[in-house]
Amino acid sequence: MKYLILLFTVVLFYTSAQGQQPVPVKPRILVSTDIGGSDPDDNQSMAHLLMYSDLFNIEGLVSSPSYGGGSKEEILRMIGLYEKDYPKLIQHDKNLNTPDYLRSVTKQGHRGISPFAGYSKPTEGSDWIVKCARKKSNQPLWVLIWGGLEDLAQALHDAPDIKSKIKVYWIGGPNKIWGANSYVYIVKNFPDLWFIENNASYRGFFSNTGSSDKFNSKNYFGNFIQNAGALGFDFDKNRYQGNVKMGDTPSLLYMMDGNPNDPARENWGGSFEKMSRSPRYIIRKPTTNKDTAHVYSILEFHFEGPKLNIPADSACFTLTIKAGDRLQKWNGYYMGNGDYAVNYAHKQKEDITYTVTSNIPGFKAQSGALVIDNVWPGKPTANDFKLGSTWYTDKSAPELFDGGWQGAVTVRKWREAMLADWAKRWAWLK
Repeated sequence: MKYLILLFTVVLFYTSAQGQQPVPVKPRILVSTDIGGSDPDDNQSMAHLLMYSDLFNIEGLVSSPSYGGGSKEEILRMIGLYEKDYPKLIQHDKNLNTPDYLRSVTKQGHRGISPFAGYSKPTEGSDWIVKCARKKSNQPLWVLIWGGLEDLAQALHDAPDIKSKIKVYWIGGPNKIWGANSYVYIVKNFPDLWFIENNASYRGFFSNTGSSDKFNSKNYFGNFIQNAGALGFDFDKNRYQGNVKMGDTPSLLYMMDGNPNDPARENWGGSFEKMSRSPRYIIRKPTTNKDTAHVYSILEFHFEGPKLNIPADSACFTLTIKAGDRLQKWNGYYMGNGDYAVNYAHKQKEDITYTVTSNIPGFKAQSGALVIDNVWPGKPTANDFKLGSTWYTDKSAPELFDGGWQGAVTVRKWREAMLADWAKRWAWLK
């Protein structure tokens, strides 16, 4: 009996320890974020990054707001808060990055959504991605993307040679809605890029399924963050009133735990499987509620209209999507020869309706409906984008769903271990 208890204890310890393993080398990272935009969870993730900056070679912090008022000034504001807490933090870890260094690598990227082509003009941020990627190093540059893909697409367009020098971890899902054009450019032109497309697994980080009261997202602030320095005050002031979300943090956790070159292994930042194609539906006539598309897929709408003498890729009509009580409007583009097109991707299972309108004389208003299912990537279709052997996404095993979110258990299972570790650093500020 004693032997069985000992064996069980050893197995339990081994299993628990598998989530976090030593990282072979300190990784080179560049973070692209839409911080300051529509969702303040980027501020929470930025606070986490700053407090763990000793674990990374941070080469860039790029503001890439597809939507909302995000800018590099918000990154700089967060660094200013970190600077106030820095004297206490370095008493415990002298390897934390200095505020001045972090300011020196903060850059402004693309503001807004790219045109249908998926790229436009170089930015300070996209140029910085190229510069960092081209540094002589035996390590890849890990590009961690917390928003749209605009600056990554621009960097790849301007410097295709960096493809072999970078590895990408993207928090997709809702960000795929805003970054659909840039996503299409990348999968079309760089299908063999090393790329983790995390559309749903990240949701495991703010799931309270099976959570203890101490680490519940509503209680964590009061238990560990409250009264902990300037970063702690800011966490409460405007970031979900202290409720922990941090949907972008799994990209950092992935770099903190074991060998990041193996996406299939157990990892704080999730575990992923290969995908050989990215679903695309080309829609040339209005759909109905009898038509179905897979969640996260690219919906490429085409409409016929007047032939115009305007530059191709000009924004000239509006696609309005209604889902539940949400209404969102998207620019559509003229492709030439009377062809009008718009890319869209939907973030969750639900029924949607849409309308297409324009002020162009002779452009016929249209409407339609579509059922979005919860299958990803699903069965192949003729129009799917073919991918190389290094594109990864959320694991599809049914037991790894948390509610309707594919792969979320691969992140959720390590959530409390990570939050317990972070609590130790918050204690440094008290």
